[in-house]
Amino acid sequence: MYPLFSDEYYMQLALYKAEAAGKAGEIPVGAVVVCQHRIIAKTCNQTEQLTDVTAHAEILAITAAASYLGSKYLKDCTLYVTLEPCVMCAGALYWAQLGRIVYGASDEKRGYSLVNQPLLHPKTVIRKGVLENEVVQLLKNFFLKLRT
Repeated sequence: MYPLFSDEYYMQLALYKAEAAGKAGEIPVGAVVVCQHRIIAKTCNQTEQLTDVTAHAEILAITAAASYLGSKYLKDCTLYVTLEPCVMCAGALYWAQLGRIVYGASDEKRGYSLVNQPLLHPKTVIRKGVLENEVVQLLKNFFLKLRT
Protein backbone atom coordinates (compact mmCIF):
# COMPACT_ATOMS: atom_id res chain seq x y z
CA MET A 1 0.00 0.00 0.00
CA TYR A 2 1.17 3.49 -0.77
CA PRO A 3 1.15 6.45 1.63
CA LEU A 4 -2.22 8.17 1.91
CA PHE A 5 -2.54 11.27 -0.30
CA SER A 6 0.52 10.35 -2.40
CA ASP A 7 0.46 10.30 -6.20
CA GLU A 8 1.02 6.55 -6.04
CA TYR A 9 -1.97 6.08 -3.74
CA TYR A 10 -4.35 7.87 -6.11
CA MET A 11 -2.82 6.22 -9.17
CA GLN A 12 -3.46 2.83 -7.56
CA LEU A 13 -7.14 3.79 -7.33
CA ALA A 14 -7.11 4.76 -11.02
CA LEU A 15 -5.47 1.42 -11.77
CA TYR A 16 -8.31 -0.39 -9.99
CA LYS A 17 -10.78 1.45 -12.22
CA ALA A 18 -8.70 0.51 -15.27
CA GLU A 19 -8.78 -3.16 -14.24
CA ALA A 20 -12.57 -2.99 -13.94
CA ALA A 21 -12.78 -1.46 -17.42
CA GLY A 22 -10.65 -4.26 -18.85
CA LYS A 23 -12.86 -6.91 -17.27
CA ALA A 24 -15.86 -5.22 -18.89
CA GLY A 25 -14.22 -5.38 -22.32
CA GLU A 26 -13.15 -1.75 -22.39
CA ILE A 27 -9.60 -0.59 -23.04
CA PRO A 28 -8.28 -0.54 -19.46
CA VAL A 29 -7.90 3.14 -18.63
CA GLY A 30 -8.95 4.53 -15.28
CA ALA A 31 -9.10 8.07 -13.93
CA VAL A 32 -9.50 9.70 -10.52
CA VAL A 33 -9.96 13.42 -9.80
CA VAL A 34 -8.82 14.74 -6.44
CA CYS A 35 -9.52 18.17 -4.96
CA GLN A 36 -8.01 19.10 -1.59
CA HIS A 37 -7.27 15.44 -0.78
CA ARG A 38 -10.89 14.50 -1.52
CA ILE A 39 -11.74 12.12 -4.35
CA ILE A 40 -14.48 13.81 -6.35
CA ALA A 41 -14.56 11.52 -9.40
CA LYS A 42 -13.59 7.92 -10.23
CA THR A 43 -14.17 6.72 -13.77
CA CYS A 44 -12.93 4.39 -16.47
CA ASN A 45 -13.30 4.04 -20.22
CA GLN A 46 -16.89 3.33 -21.23
CA THR A 47 -16.77 3.68 -25.01
CA GLU A 48 -18.13 0.18 -25.62
CA GLN A 49 -20.74 0.26 -22.85
CA LEU A 50 -22.11 3.66 -23.88
CA THR A 51 -21.46 3.19 -27.61
CA ASP A 52 -19.78 6.58 -27.51
CA VAL A 53 -16.28 7.20 -28.87
CA THR A 54 -15.91 10.20 -26.56
CA ALA A 55 -16.56 8.21 -23.35
CA HIS A 56 -12.90 8.16 -22.37
CA ALA A 57 -12.05 7.96 -18.67
CA GLU A 58 -10.72 11.52 -18.67
CA ILE A 59 -13.83 13.04 -20.30
CA LEU A 60 -16.12 11.22 -17.87
CA ALA A 61 -13.90 12.31 -14.96
CA ILE A 62 -14.04 15.96 -16.03
CA THR A 63 -17.83 15.81 -16.28
CA ALA A 64 -18.22 14.14 -12.87
CA ALA A 65 -15.78 16.51 -11.15
CA ALA A 66 -17.32 19.63 -12.69
CA SER A 67 -20.76 18.44 -11.65
CA TYR A 68 -19.57 17.75 -8.11
CA LEU A 69 -17.95 21.18 -7.77
CA GLY A 70 -20.61 23.07 -9.71
CA SER A 71 -17.85 24.63 -11.81
CA LYS A 72 -16.51 24.06 -15.29
CA TYR A 73 -13.00 24.91 -14.13
CA LEU A 74 -10.93 22.41 -12.18
CA LYS A 75 -7.97 24.63 -11.33
CA ASP A 76 -7.52 23.20 -7.83
CA CYS A 77 -7.86 19.58 -8.95
CA THR A 78 -5.49 16.81 -9.92
CA LEU A 79 -6.41 14.20 -12.52
CA TYR A 80 -4.78 10.80 -12.05
CA VAL A 81 -5.09 8.75 -15.22
CA THR A 82 -3.40 5.46 -16.01
CA LEU A 83 -2.59 6.29 -19.65
CA GLU A 84 -1.40 9.54 -21.20
CA PRO A 85 -4.45 11.46 -22.45
CA CYS A 86 -5.16 11.49 -26.18
CA VAL A 87 -5.47 14.71 -28.17
CA MET A 88 -9.26 14.84 -27.68
CA CYS A 89 -8.92 14.50 -23.92
CA ALA A 90 -6.04 16.98 -23.79
CA GLY A 91 -8.31 19.54 -25.45
CA ALA A 92 -11.01 18.96 -22.85
CA LEU A 93 -8.43 19.11 -20.06
CA TYR A 94 -7.20 22.43 -21.45
CA TRP A 95 -10.69 23.93 -21.29
CA ALA A 96 -11.26 22.55 -17.77
CA GLN A 97 -7.97 24.20 -16.72
CA LEU A 98 -6.85 21.23 -14.62
CA GLY A 99 -4.34 22.29 -12.00
CA ARG A 100 -2.34 19.09 -12.30
CA ILE A 101 -2.28 15.90 -14.35
CA VAL A 102 -0.52 12.73 -13.24
CA TYR A 103 -0.40 9.77 -15.59
CA GLY A 104 1.08 6.32 -15.51
CA ALA A 105 2.19 5.24 -18.97
CA SER A 106 2.89 7.24 -22.10
CA ASP A 107 0.71 6.49 -25.12
CA GLU A 108 3.21 6.18 -27.94
CA LYS A 109 0.49 5.89 -30.62
CA ARG A 110 -2.19 8.41 -29.61
CA GLY A 111 -0.87 10.49 -26.69
CA TYR A 112 -1.16 14.26 -26.68
CA SER A 113 2.62 14.65 -26.35
CA LEU A 114 3.03 13.44 -29.95
CA VAL A 115 1.65 16.78 -31.14
CA ASN A 116 4.34 19.43 -31.56
CA GLN A 117 2.18 22.22 -30.13
CA PRO A 118 1.25 22.47 -26.45
CA LEU A 119 -2.28 21.13 -25.93
CA LEU A 120 -2.71 21.47 -22.17
CA HIS A 121 -3.32 24.68 -20.27
CA PRO A 122 -0.02 26.50 -19.69
CA LYS A 123 -0.55 26.50 -15.91
CA THR A 124 -1.20 22.75 -15.73
CA VAL A 125 1.56 20.84 -13.94
CA ILE A 126 2.30 17.41 -15.39
CA ARG A 127 3.87 14.35 -13.80
CA LYS A 128 4.28 11.15 -15.77
CA GLY A 129 5.47 7.63 -15.08
CA VAL A 130 3.62 7.00 -11.79
CA LEU A 131 3.13 3.21 -11.46
CA GLU A 132 4.15 2.99 -15.12
CA ASN A 133 5.19 -0.67 -14.97
CA GLU A 134 1.85 -1.77 -13.52
CA VAL A 135 -0.09 0.23 -16.12
CA VAL A 136 1.97 -1.07 -19.02
CA GLN A 137 1.54 -4.66 -17.81
CA LEU A 138 -2.23 -4.25 -17.51
CA LEU A 139 -2.45 -2.87 -21.05
CA LYS A 140 -0.18 -5.58 -22.49
CA ASN A 141 -2.21 -8.32 -20.80
CA PHE A 142 -5.48 -6.84 -22.07
CA PHE A 143 -4.35 -6.62 -25.68
CA LEU A 144 -2.67 -10.02 -25.56
CA LYS A 145 -5.91 -11.58 -24.32
CA LEU A 146 -7.84 -9.69 -26.99
CA ARG A 147 -5.63 -11.10 -29.75
CA THR A 148 -5.83 -14.74 -28.59
